[in-house]
Amino acid sequence: MNSSLYAAVWRWHFIAGLLVLPVLVMMAITGGAYLFQPELDHLAYYRLEDVPVRAAPLAPPSVVIPKVEAALQGRVLLFTPSARPDRSVRLLVRVSSGETLTAFADPYDGHFIGATPFGGIMQLVRKIHSLQKFGFWASCLIEITAGWAIVLVGTGVFLWWPRGKTKGGVVSVRGSPSRRVFWRDLHAVTGVFAAAVILFLAVTGMPWSMFWGAHVQQWATAANLYEPPPPAQVTPDWQMSATMPNMPHAPHGADPAISAQMPWAMEKMDMPMSQGMPGMQPIGVDHAATIFRTLGLPASASISLPDGPKGAYVASLRPDRVEDTRVVYLDQYTGKVLGDVGFKDWGPAAKAIEWGIAVHQGQEYGSLNRCLMLAGCVAVVLLAVTSITMWWKRRPKGMLGVPPAPSEPRAAWGLVAIIVAVGTIYPLVGATLIAAFLVDRGIAFARQRLGGLKHEFT
Repeated sequence: MNSSLYAAVWRWHFIAGLLVLPVLVMMAITGGAYLFQPELDHLAYYRLEDVPVRAAPLAPPSVVIPKVEAALQGRVLLFTPSARPDRSVRLLVRVSSGETLTAFADPYDGHFIGATPFGGIMQLVRKIHSLQKFGFWASCLIEITAGWAIVLVGTGVFLWWPRGKTKGGVVSVRGSPSRRVFWRDLHAVTGVFAAAVILFLAVTGMPWSMFWGAHVQQWATAANLYEPPPPAQVTPDWQMSATMPNMPHAPHGADPAISAQMPWAMEKMDMPMSQGMPGMQPIGVDHAATIFRTLGLPASASISLPDGPKGAYVASLRPDRVEDTRVVYLDQYTGKVLGDVGFKDWGPAAKAIEWGIAVHQGQEYGSLNRCLMLAGCVAVVLLAVTSITMWWKRRPKGMLGVPPAPSEPRAAWGLVAIIVAVGTIYPLVGATLIAAFLVDRGIAFARQRLGGLKHEFT
């Protein structure tokens, strides 16, 4: 083993952890909480969600929607029927201030129960997890953190590699909590057993980044590897803006409230246009709901209401298994199916990314999936605690205690391969890796020069 190479990897493992540890811990805690979104949502809003089961038939959407709109003085954008007889109906409502609220209504008589900010507390957790709460540049930090986490995993596995050891510090923990070796072994063993899950979480978290995620969507779409062809009768954005300047007809992703209900692969896809003739009357939301059910969609599928006279009804089904995802579009005047898009219609890139998102969120494979992702989140927190503890036990008094640069400077250039590989896939991460590498080399060069000058004058 080249000791200089080991020293270089150790130094960069330390630097990577120093740079991203706080953000990684925050993401692990909020991500772990989001895995239990249904349970935590109900815990926070059970007074709004729970309703007594009655023998009465469920109220149709045409009864519920006007009552909620009257109560909030707003317009319902989306109607989600109750999936259980003891749960309320959920609606997204745009109020006069422009804010979107999540409203709750009784499924039996339609009376308004209450409302929360859009998505409630778990939407806040999600926005903090992705740093969207703090603006564009903060959200870019997600990509940087995930990229540096990949570096942490790679360098960590290199440092763990047994090199002739068979047990202590490889698969078992030596010593007691009072000794540094205990924390070192706990850190190493936890890291190597959790490495694959942490790496998976880092890679599949990239689609939420504001830079890489957006550019991958554009590239994959241009290469016909992403979203499916638009549904029938799609009106381009520029044409809709020219013909109906006061009623823009944008892609799903233009409205955050509606975008949140759509598959990530379809957020940027143009919505279809209803082809009503002058004098024609809309079929109404009740008739649309009936048509959706005859097409095989369950009664619990969410229904987006038409946005203006050219808008269409959109039913979206977002089950746990991404393969069962389905979005159906209906002409609001004729009830004609304008598009019926499922997982099978997506491009290869979209299928891979959506599958990764579903597993990342602990949905695709049931409880086992959720427990495995939770274990990854717990491991990140444990790795942070153990790294801080062993650093505290070994640091020189009054100093940061960064591992020294390797005695052979050329050994550090072995890390260039990692920088090039990660930077090619994730350019924003590559830029920060290059910057950190140049700073590190600059500091090392300055120390060498100062050491040389000191030697000349002594």
